[in-house]
Amino acid sequence: MESVFNDNCRIQILIRGSKWSRRSRAYRGTDCLPWTLNRQTLVLFNTQGLPSKRQQPLKREERKVKANLFTWLLFTWLLLAWPLLASAQEFVSDKQATDVVELFTSEGCSSCPRADEWLSEMKGEKGLFKDFIPMAFHVDYWNQLGWTDRFSREEYSERQRDYVRSGLVAHVYTPGIVVNSKEWRRWFSGARRWPAGDAKPGVLSAQLQDGRLRAQFADHSAAVLNVAYLGVGLMSEVKSGENRGRMLRHDFVVLDVQQVPGAGEWNIELPPPPQVGQEKTALAIWVSPPDSPRIIQAVGGYLQP
Repeated sequence: MESVFNDNCRIQILIRGSKWSRRSRAYRGTDCLPWTLNRQTLVLFNTQGLPSKRQQPLKREERKVKANLFTWLLFTWLLLAWPLLASAQEFVSDKQATDVVELFTSEGCSSCPRADEWLSEMKGEKGLFKDFIPMAFHVDYWNQLGWTDRFSREEYSERQRDYVRSGLVAHVYTPGIVVNSKEWRRWFSGARRWPAGDAKPGVLSAQLQDGRLRAQFADHSAAVLNVAYLGVGLMSEVKSGENRGRMLRHDFVVLDVQQVPGAGEWNIELPPPPQVGQEKTALAIWVSPPDSPRIIQAVGGYLQP
């Protein structure tokens, strides 16, 4: 093997092609020269003819071992840190009160499908869950007419009666529409847009992570936190009763409600969302006085898949 010397250094370049070939050239300059050789191996020798340690390339096997070790360490770190990296889903209202549209309805009521369809149209409206929150409470007092509404609950009927007892609603009937905790009868004369509320109760915020909900409200007075799962994209084939033979579509159906008393801060464990065939699930959160169904402030949104 031929070697070339000069006053500065001796360099041997091994170039890998179809066969190994050796070429030696003399370079004037410093003892360490930067080189970029495509698919080549460069070996530098110092003036004593010994390989320079900081310039000696890693062997392929060593590089492979180090790369595999790095990959394994990275995977292990991600596996252990993943629960900590998963961010909570956050819901935050404005200071102004969010409009809340409550529909008291029933699959056993022949007048209700038109109101159900109106509520479904809100899915495509701008401001959904930010400016307004729709909720459909299916009552159970029409189940005796020949068809049992699978979404109905006695407590939803009782909520409507509470509105009557508090003087906010005149009668118990379906479809019954309550906007910002007040009866809204203009819907029956063709109105489809309600007057926006102007109250400013403060910010209601909540964080949901791993089934645990933490909520904070600006007013630290005694209050009740209400948390409801809403089912979106539900279908029911009615086989008896006033809507016999109809395929009814429902959205924003209240599937379950949790009520927890508190004073400005809550930390609760939520049950899993009921699975009744919905396409999406949303969460509606609102604060009400301890002795009234009236909604003070609300926030909500679709749950992350």
